[in-house]
Amino acid sequence: MKVLVIGGGAREHALCRSLSLDPDVTALHCAPGNAGIAEVAELHGVNALDGAAVAELAVGLEADLVVVGPEAPLVAGVADAVRDRGVPVFGPSAQAAQLEGSKAFAKDVMATAAVPTARSYVCTTPEEIDEALDAFGAPYVVKDDGLAAGKGVVVTEDVEAARAHALACDRVVIEEFLDGPEVSLFAVTDGETVVPLQPAQDFKRAYDGDQGPNTGGMGAYSPLPWADPKLVDEVMATVLQPTVDELRRRGTPFSGLLYAGLAITSRGVRVIEFNARFGDPETQVVLARLKTPLAGLLHAAATGTLATLPPLRWSDGAAVTVVIASHNYPDTPRTGDPIDGLADVVAQDGPKAYVLHAGTQRDDSGAVLSAGGRVLSVTATGSDLTTARQRAYRALGRISLDGSQHRTDIAAKVADDAAEAQGA
Repeated sequence: MKVLVIGGGAREHALCRSLSLDPDVTALHCAPGNAGIAEVAELHGVNALDGAAVAELAVGLEADLVVVGPEAPLVAGVADAVRDRGVPVFGPSAQAAQLEGSKAFAKDVMATAAVPTARSYVCTTPEEIDEALDAFGAPYVVKDDGLAAGKGVVVTEDVEAARAHALACDRVVIEEFLDGPEVSLFAVTDGETVVPLQPAQDFKRAYDGDQGPNTGGMGAYSPLPWADPKLVDEVMATVLQPTVDELRRRGTPFSGLLYAGLAITSRGVRVIEFNARFGDPETQVVLARLKTPLAGLLHAAATGTLATLPPLRWSDGAAVTVVIASHNYPDTPRTGDPIDGLADVVAQDGPKAYVLHAGTQRDDSGAVLSAGGRVLSVTATGSDLTTARQRAYRALGRISLDGSQHRTDIAAKVADDAAEAQGA
């Protein structure tokens, strides 16, 4: 199978890494890719948002499967352009991707499908904004209706900060605050059959102790030892399958990766948001634990044959990923700084720990430089969360990037709690 992956972040590096390990993949391409992806795939300088160019590349490569990684190309209709050329695509149509592209659309789908979520108002005027903020009270949850790279949500006790964020958006969703821990659950679907992956938890805030501004994600871990063993079955029955069924009923079937961001509240599971693609950084830890070859799974979703696949196989161990971010992230990051120590991780920590590139590029001399806000995802596996966490941070300690930042507490509490429970 010849596979083309679209995108250039750590999520796409995780996808390419897994695909490169799949014996059924005979050729692996990525557009535009990054410095790390170049080690496992052939890169092509094609704009990921240009559907016609991506489709032309897929046809020219005689690709058997195109995997669209980021949300922006999906919402822009890149998957549609490739499908129109007769190439199987893992990724929803532009219409179905509105599940992520518009919070208001997602709320409408959930309401029709009786999917449990937060009560909300869609607002377009200052008067509607004030009414919604008054109705719910603090803490205020304000979401930009459109795509915002994981940074369009403000959760605050400060009504003026909430109002300012709302007024800066063309259309905004204001909703009730959901208490309880958050969980990310991915599911692969061909528009009818839904196959859930293993749940993960990510860390959105920039600083230790869940302090600071929201980011695209500073780390993640899987599995979740504290979660109810029936959680996946419950989410399948109440969230994932009803949503896929409703989109098919509307004539806009969803084929690809359906990502449910969930809150485990005192009143039960509630959907915080949907995404139409693999999440970053959760993909890094979920794929690290997946033993089933990835290409066949994604190809089955792209060709409507998921129902024929055997059950997925998973490792019994754990995985942890820690993000190294540029100076000043999530505000305008500093880029162009050299990254050292990557070869040391390969030599001393592989294959149990490895580095996935997010915002990187090579200069003319071949040196790897920072080229974005989130630069690297240091990922490790182990027999349990404590071991995986120790390996990830040990590997991270070998890497130097001037002015970089990372959280030191990724999976710390859950690893300690799990170790304590095991000891008891």
